[in-house]
Amino acid sequence: MSDYKLNSIFGKQMLEVLPDLYEEIYETRVILETEGQEFDNLSASVSDAFSQAFVDQATWGLINWENILGITTDITKPNNQRRSVIKSKIRGTGTVNMQLLHNVIASYEHGTVEIIVQPAAFQINIRFIDTAGTPPNFIDIQRAVEEIKPAHLVVLYSFRYLIWNELNEYNPTWDELDAIGFTWDQFEIWVHNSNESSLALTFCE
Repeated sequence: MSDYKLNSIFGKQMLEVLPDLYEEIYETRVILETEGQEFDNLSASVSDAFSQAFVDQATWGLINWENILGITTDITKPNNQRRSVIKSKIRGTGTVNMQLLHNVIASYEHGTVEIIVQPAAFQINIRFIDTAGTPPNFIDIQRAVEEIKPAHLVVLYSFRYLIWNELNEYNPTWDELDAIGFTWDQFEIWVHNSNESSLALTFCE
């Protein structure tokens, strides 16, 4: 057998359907490797192009989604945040109610919220409950909500931060807190992991 190794997936598949005598021919293996690499690249390109049709898989195709939906492209944002804006825009159609607001905000990272509508006060209260501090793409969430809410309603947002009573329940020593090396901003959004026997640090960002 020729010692010329086939690395191409398609090259190996083509060799398998040829008569056994071709397996020992060096020139055959070189041709199959060369042609196989072309088919490998073509297959990868087709798969990549197909992925752009799905928001959760799209990368370079996100700009096409943004153009279709009238979203201003910001290439400085991470792809996951751009996907959140796209999904929010897709979901943000129909009669405006609490479920629609939930669906739109849930498109974003840390988008679990509690919504209270106060018609008499002409306001909507939105409280983030699955994160401490401000979600990473809060500005995009604000824009999405502003686009779909009735114009006469004011939206008030509330966020969760560490309060002293919660800290007292965790009962850490100052030495333990010093050892972690908090900044004040990090301290405000610290969440204690009660499942750990020792002091654990989690930032909800």
